[in-house]
Amino acid sequence: MQLIDPNHPTYRHLWVRVLIVVVCFGWAIFEFIGGDPFWGVLAGGAGAYSFYMLIWTFDPKPPETAAVVTPDDEDGDKPAIEEEKKAE
Repeated sequence: MQLIDPNHPTYRHLWVRVLIVVVCFGWAIFEFIGGDPFWGVLAGGAGAYSFYMLIWTFDPKPPETAAVVTPDDEDGDKPAIEEEKKAE
């Protein structure tokens, strides 16, 4: 199960990825100093996971370009009109 999508445009810049990891580990330290180890472990786990996904194994894929769809004729409804004439 993937919680962080490394192909999201938000993670394109290095400073954003590093900031996320630093904030998570900083919050873990804050919780341990405050005497609440449960939340410290959770924040540390989030920091470790974000470090793994955003720094260690970060390999974004280039954005996919959408195919351009063009109609065959001007109004796009010509084949249907021809079929109606044949039915008469």
